[in-house]
Formats: sequence, C-alpha cells, structure tokens
Amino acid sequence: MIDSDAGRPRWSSPWVQALLLAVLCYFCFFINLEAQEIGLMEARNFVAAREIHAGGSWLLPTMNGELRLAKPPLPTWLVAVVMNLTSNTTDLGVLRLPSAFGASLLVFGFWWLARLLASDRFTAWLGAVVLATSLLMLTVGRDGNGWDVYCYCFMVWALAALVKGWQSPVRAFGWFGLAGVLIGLSVLSKGPVAPYGMLLPFCASWLWRGGWAAAKRHLPEAAWAVVVALIVGGAWPLFLYSKHASEVAAVAHNESTAWVERHVQPVWYYWSFPVFTGVWVVAAVAALAWRFARPRLQRFLPYTQLFAWVSITLVLLTLIPEKKERYLLPVLPPLALLAGGMLRFWLLGPNHQTRLDRRLLRLWGGLFAVVGVGVPVALQVIHLPGYHAQFLMYWGCTAVFGGIAIWAVWNLVRQPQASVILACGILVTVGFTSLLMGTYPQWQRRRDDPGLRPLRTVVSQHPECQKLPVFSLNEEMHIKWIWAAQRPVPVWHVSPTEGNLLSVPLPVIVYSSHRLQRESFPASWRKNVKIAPLDSFTIGHKVSDGTWHVAKLESLDSPD
Repeated sequence: MIDSDAGRPRWSSPWVQALLLAVLCYFCFFINLEAQEIGLMEARNFVAAREIHAGGSWLLPTMNGELRLAKPPLPTWLVAVVMNLTSNTTDLGVLRLPSAFGASLLVFGFWWLARLLASDRFTAWLGAVVLATSLLMLTVGRDGNGWDVYCYCFMVWALAALVKGWQSPVRAFGWFGLAGVLIGLSVLSKGPVAPYGMLLPFCASWLWRGGWAAAKRHLPEAAWAVVVALIVGGAWPLFLYSKHASEVAAVAHNESTAWVERHVQPVWYYWSFPVFTGVWVVAAVAALAWRFARPRLQRFLPYTQLFAWVSITLVLLTLIPEKKERYLLPVLPPLALLAGGMLRFWLLGPNHQTRLDRRLLRLWGGLFAVVGVGVPVALQVIHLPGYHAQFLMYWGCTAVFGGIAIWAVWNLVRQPQASVILACGILVTVGFTSLLMGTYPQWQRRRDDPGLRPLRTVVSQHPECQKLPVFSLNEEMHIKWIWAAQRPVPVWHVSPTEGNLLSVPLPVIVYSSHRLQRESFPASWRKNVKIAPLDSFTIGHKVSDGTWHVAKLESLDSPD
C-alpha cells in the first residue's frame, strides 16, 4: 500500500505551487528574450503586425503591402496590440512578449488539465514543471512567430473545459460553450492544426479510457461546442472569402499541397520525440516503457489514457508528409505528465525503488554532472566575448554549473535522491536561460566574416532610408531584410528598355542586388534622373553570401 503523502513536499498549497510555476515561467520564457536573432516566421509575423500598427487593416492584414492570407491573424493581432501599447516596433524582446505569455498560459492551462486528469495533484504540478522546462517548449515559447504556441495554448484550455463538462453530473452548456470559444480561437491562431494534432487524439484517448458514457450523456453540449467553435473560428475565413474569394482559394490550395510537397520527411522522423523534453528525457523514456511504467504510475494518473494520447498524436503527425521538429509540440503535454508521474514515483523514496530505478537515477545524475562540468570547459574552448576567465559572467556560470555537478556527484556516491535530480533539472534549465542565453548572439555569429554590414546598420545610419519612399529593384527582398528596413519595400520593375513610372515623386531610395548605373534605366529617363550611391549591406554571415546596394534616385534639377 502506497502512502499518498509520501514524497510530497510541505509546500503543496496550490497558491504556493502557482507562484513557483509563475517564477519558473518567467525564467524560462522572459529572461534574455531579445537575445536570439529574428527568425523567418517571426519576421513575417512582425512585418504584418507593423503594417497594422502603421494604419493597415486588422481584418485584411498585409505583409510588405500585399495581402497576408497564408496564416490566421490572431498571433499577428496580439503583436500589433503590443506595438500600439508600447509604440515599439523594433525591440525583439518586447515583440516576443505575446509568445512568452502564450507559453506561460499554455503551462498553466495544462496544469489545470492535469489536475483534472491525475488522481494526485502533486503529480499534476510536476507535469507542469516538466512541460515549462522542456526543450521544445523553451524554443517555441521564446519565438515570436506565435502561431504554434497560441493554437495549442487555447486548445489545452479547451481540453480542460471539455473535461470539466464531461465530469459534470448535470448539463454543462457553459463549460462546453467555453470550450467552443477556445477551440475557435485556436483555429484563428493556426487553422485546423490544433484540432487535428491535439483535440482529435485527446478525444480518442478519452473514449479509449472509457469515457463513452460521459460523451453520450453530454452529446447535446458537445454539439453546442462544435457550433460555437465553427462560429468563432470560421468568422474571419468567411469574411476573407467574401472579400477575396479567388485569393483565398489559391492560398488554401497552396497550403494544402504544402503538407504533402514541402519539408517532406520519412515516417521515422519523429522517433526521437522524447529528446524534446530536454533535461527530462530519462523520465520521459522510462515513462513510455509500458511494462516498467504502468504499474508504477497508474496510482497517480490515468496511464493508459496518456499513453494512448501520446501514441495517437504521434501517429497522426507521422501521417502528414510535411514534418518539422516544432510540429511535435502537441506530443509534449501528455508526455510531460507521464514524465511527471515517473518523477512522482521516484520521489516516494528508495523503499519503493528497484535496482533498475536506482540505476536510472544514477544515469540521470551522471548526465547532470557531465553538463555541469562541460559548460565551463566549453565556454573556455569556444572563447565567446564576455565569457573568458577574466570576466565575472564566466565565474558566475562556473559557480552555478559547477555547483550542479558537485551536487549531482554527491547524489551519485550516496543513495540517489529523486528530489536532487528534480532540482538539478530545474537549475540546469534556469542556468541556461538566465546565464547562457545572452551568449546566443555571439554563438550565432561566431563564424561570421569580420566587417559585415547588415541592413539594420545601414538604415540606422542613413535617416533618408526611413523618411523617403523605398523600393526594391526588379526582385523581391527577403522578409528578414524588409523587417530590417523598418517599412514595406515594394518591387519596382524596370529595365534599360522599359519600366513602370513611379507613383511617387523623386527622390526615392532603391535597394538593388547590383550596383545601380544610369544604363539600368530606360534612355528616356537617364537625362532626368541622378543616381547617388548611399551604401551597401551584406545579406548573410559571409561576405561571399552577397551584397546589396542602396542608392538614392533624385531629379537632376533637385538641390544637392
């Protein structure tokens, strides 16, 4: 017989746990939020939000002046709200706040869901801790694209509302109506992705566990949830279709074919999915070993349902030819709760552990010891600026990670304690985000050629690039460059024989992949236009990647 209070800390009050979870989310998702360079999806989201902030349409967002129909607008709206509130359109740390808050809300929504599913509430809290500090969650929660984190954030809360409804002994139209609203918001965040990747597997696992009776009893409320979800999630697509039917049909065709033609990977691409739990990989792998884990975990949580949830999600994701690592996000919640259950069992103490349990704990502690020793050594080898032996930051990292290594080794030479392993996992994660995440820009640029000149530097040094109309000559600029240009950059098609007259008077700024010469323009223009080279910018991390040129076009009769 297992004591239900064994291994449970004295601070098991929900309010204390909520505070600790909030502090952990702060360190995981908010510290050094500005460190990482802007990514492709982030640039698209931020450019579209910037154009809304500049006076564009909220219902018909644009990206570089063209309709942005490929992605639902909710994450872009949230960034635009932040821009309006802060009047800041350039600080990556500020613009990533919606994603960081979304990740935190996802963690707290999952904690609520886990409390509804698990018979032991401390296990639910451990699952939320594992989810917050998982590698993939850290990556997605600190990325400003927003589409991934918000679609699953709303869906996790929707699942919790559904469970509350199913568990109700009476009619629960309120809970199911709330679930419908949240599902609709998820659709407005990334279309049908979360209903397919999370809602469908969860409902299947719920029925597998034996939820048929509750599902039948609340069938009218479930129908009500579907109606509400269709209204909320379908309102914007229907409005869009009423305004731009042909464009919507083309985008829908392109997006659907992308699932089978772009980023195609083999069926075994996702087999390494436990690795994305990061520091909790040992517990995650152990929790997936049915014969080993089920007898240990089923007293704390519905093991069969969670195992089915993980398995069905993985199968559904594998069926889609297009595969990316971040698409594994819907696997993390059930896997995190299973890993939390494994931790909960090990926290019962040595009296409940077998030799295999103790070996796994020793292996896990050994990995933390290697990480604790390896970080200071790696900083010395890599020679990142500001992290040499003569800098305080280096010694701070050495103290933290060296302390983790000493604690882990001390735990190895005695009876391994799961509480020490839990603390080491949290400390490693917090140490990386708070002490090492600031080195990420230097790490990304460690092999850059010297003397690179990015577009953002050129724009900051030439005020006319922000004041005069700007154009890209004959080819579309990469979206990251458009973000760096701090404004839309439409394409101007022109050749030595013909060209479209500009709709704005000179002077204008022109970006071009080649050095502008008078021969680049029709002969009828050359006598009226003066080309004044301003600058150039490099387009990659190597000079060999190429250079674009910046010039100012003026009328010959304009004053110098």
